[in-house]
Amino acid sequence: MDITTLGMLAVSQAGHDKNKIYVIIKEEDEYVYLADGRSRTADRPKKKNRKHIQIIRKVQIKTSDDGYQDLEIKRIIKKYQEEANVKS
Repeated sequence: MDITTLGMLAVSQAGHDKNKIYVIIKEEDEYVYLADGRSRTADRPKKKNRKHIQIIRKVQIKTSDDGYQDLEIKRIIKKYQEEANVKS
């Protein structure tokens, strides 16, 4: 099983949001909470089973004192997509 870290990018591998890129903003036992800064904001994250995501270990974002900022999440995802030519 992958060890996840808060703030890392992850790609959804199952469900209607398959191949969508998110940021892990919270972890529980077998679930993670994901945000993309647009439809899934930091205050309304998506709950997803760990088995249904793939971690992108190369990219990690930092949190501010207030937690995760939607603007920063959108910026990091966009930068990753431009560098990797990934379409979501």
